[in-house]
Amino acid sequence: MTSSIVDADSVLAIDLGSAYTRALLFDMVEGHYHFIAVGTARSTVNAPFRDAGECVHQALDHLQEITGRVFTDKDASLILPSKPDGSGVDRLVMTFSAGPELRVVTAGLLPDVSLESARNLIRTTYGQVVEAIGLNDRRRTDARLDAILEAKPDLVILAGGTESGANRSVLKLAELVAMACRVLPQDKRPQVLYAGNSVLAKKIKAGLEKYTRVHTAANVRPSVDVESLGAAEMELTKVVTELRGQQMGGFRSLAQVCSAPPLPNAHAFGRMIRFFSRLYDHSRGVLGVDVGAESTAVAAAQAGHLTVEVLPQGLGRAILSMQAEEDLKEIIRFIPFSMTPNALRDYLYQKSVTPAGIPMTEESLAVEQAVARQILRKGMQQLRERWDGRWMSFEPILASGSVLARAATPAQSLMMLLDGLQPVGVTTLVIDPNGLAASLGAIAEVDRMLPVQVMESGAFQVLGTVICPASRAKAGTVIMNARLEMESGEEIRLQVKQGSLTQLPLQSGQTARLHIDHLNRAELGARGQRVPSNYKVVGGLCGAVIDARGRPLPTSDDETKRIELLKKWSAALR
Repeated sequence: MTSSIVDADSVLAIDLGSAYTRALLFDMVEGHYHFIAVGTARSTVNAPFRDAGECVHQALDHLQEITGRVFTDKDASLILPSKPDGSGVDRLVMTFSAGPELRVVTAGLLPDVSLESARNLIRTTYGQVVEAIGLNDRRRTDARLDAILEAKPDLVILAGGTESGANRSVLKLAELVAMACRVLPQDKRPQVLYAGNSVLAKKIKAGLEKYTRVHTAANVRPSVDVESLGAAEMELTKVVTELRGQQMGGFRSLAQVCSAPPLPNAHAFGRMIRFFSRLYDHSRGVLGVDVGAESTAVAAAQAGHLTVEVLPQGLGRAILSMQAEEDLKEIIRFIPFSMTPNALRDYLYQKSVTPAGIPMTEESLAVEQAVARQILRKGMQQLRERWDGRWMSFEPILASGSVLARAATPAQSLMMLLDGLQPVGVTTLVIDPNGLAASLGAIAEVDRMLPVQVMESGAFQVLGTVICPASRAKAGTVIMNARLEMESGEEIRLQVKQGSLTQLPLQSGQTARLHIDHLNRAELGARGQRVPSNYKVVGGLCGAVIDARGRPLPTSDDETKRIELLKKWSAALR
């Protein structure tokens, strides 16, 4: 569904989050779309309200106070479309990340083929695999049936069989799923997504839909060495939206008045990253990260080809997922003061109790930002498993989520991204201070002009160009000679040493040419790849930065040295 800018002047985007719900208004200003304002309210999708409608009304009330415009009638219903007196809006879209994590059972043939693809599929949305049934499963049929029942799944993903491949084994798996559905009460039966051998799709759907809702998609593993998730991801998005309608009160009534079907936040965010990838250098990818309260989305796209990963980790209740010893150790690496693992655990518990709380001290802020670094690090690790780019270098990198985009200072945002993502090569770091990216991705379904014009209006902010060479030289060794040529003709020369973090004196929006001589095998591209000797750099809120600290970042088990190093890095950026 598309519309022109003539018949849809104002657009309202509702973002249902676990901690907060937001109402974002976009409208025409002097013939171009702009982001106008956002109304915010504490989410009521969880206990005791368990109703999405309440927080949406509160967010709309807040938006009305800010703008002085009227969006609801005397019955508190949204005025849609707008009226001649200026009240209401012309279009409504909705994204959501709120709701319980979906419990998913995967059923397929081989663990490293169809089951792996089913697992990769669920990693694109807000779900967790709680049980896996495979061809090599040595449990008896009754034990496998009990395993499915005990898992209490919301969804079963049934895959397996290459195109025109195995039939009998896939049908046996479908029979097992049917048995589980027959045993369960009607309101407890999981929905089923079949994404296996397409030859069997109609037969399996006919057999299972007697008991539950069945969705079908193209085979996620058409051949043993080819994975194709695109069609299944689209169908999974519909399934997740349908399940949320069952789980959250008020969701369906909101969905009925939307101009396009509601989208999971991660899916809409990924759509925007894919759009960016078509605008920028096709030889490199675009990276986006969105850290929320209950989950984190990491999206990478190159020339329109998108990979999305959703981690069940965030800075709300999901912060408790960061209690593993390895996570605690990595988080403490970036805390600039002494803290024991037990003290960190206590902080995580306290934060999970008050997920919408704001850090009130410098210490609590430092801990929260250290957690964000570890979430970003794990997101990049997960992305590497599926991203087919040979060189993890992106242009640009977009960061969303309040912890990243609304930090106390731009330098804090920059440091979290550099430490967590550890980018390589030359890239531009951009933040989304108002959390627009996912909403713009959803709006693109009803108005393709709006996202483009809002982007051009300066809604996103550039932190700056970052140059991140890779080198194995010892700390203190000169790895690059650099010459910064300003537009005024002024030149600044500097030596870049391994282990250093250098801020270049560029004002926001100011451009310059950076000429580089590589020494000691320092690299700004993939090994053996020819790279230019000069780059256009654009100053942002933090100017431009050369991060020569190394990849991976150096670490020290000595607490005193670690704290000194963190303070040194922090002092390097202002």
